[in-house]
Amino acid sequence: MSLPIPPSPPGPPPGPAAGTLPDALPHELLDEARSLAAGGRSILGIVGLPGGGKSTLAEAVVNALGPLAVLVPMDGFHLAQCELDRLGRADRKGAPDTFDAAGFAALLRRLRTAGGETVYAPTFRREIEEPIANAIAVTPDVPLVVTEGLYLLLDEGPWAAVEPLLDRTWFVTVDEEQRVAELTARHVRFGRSPAAARAWVERNDEPNAVVVRPTVVRADRIISR
Repeated sequence: MSLPIPPSPPGPPPGPAAGTLPDALPHELLDEARSLAAGGRSILGIVGLPGGGKSTLAEAVVNALGPLAVLVPMDGFHLAQCELDRLGRADRKGAPDTFDAAGFAALLRRLRTAGGETVYAPTFRREIEEPIANAIAVTPDVPLVVTEGLYLLLDEGPWAAVEPLLDRTWFVTVDEEQRVAELTARHVRFGRSPAAARAWVERNDEPNAVVVRPTVVRADRIISR
């Protein structure tokens, strides 16, 4: 069965600026990130559909700012595989209810108010498909925390607490056919057969994309790549 390509996400709503994402970080994005890093602790949230390029952009921002920024991905709050098995949700890993959303919001609050302490955040290792606790040190001298994930702008359940904790939000869009192809290739790189990768995208990633797509209207900036 061929993989259906969902409709393109809506264009930028009135208000947020649109941009493009070439190989190098555009000056307008770099300037905005530097502005966020110029004051006290700020949090930049980067959102997009599965395989849309949000992780790549987040890494580019952190690399460009060097010691002024640190990346704290939402994916560190994936529920462990054993808990997904217990809940009967292993086949929907990545859906909104397969994360500790309240724990993620609590970490963001702590990062905003940490004062002089180092805060440790979890990460997610795709090679083992598990979160790893206390893997990222956010020292008090880092002014900008960059976080990225699917559900930063979701206004349902415990996710609704996340967006108010972000100082600025960017939503990354990409051609749908390209996104699905790149997402499928990523699953193959991490061990799935091409057929299994296509099936996983269709059964798991695309339903998540349906949830995320409408949240674009809440973003401060829309970035197409």
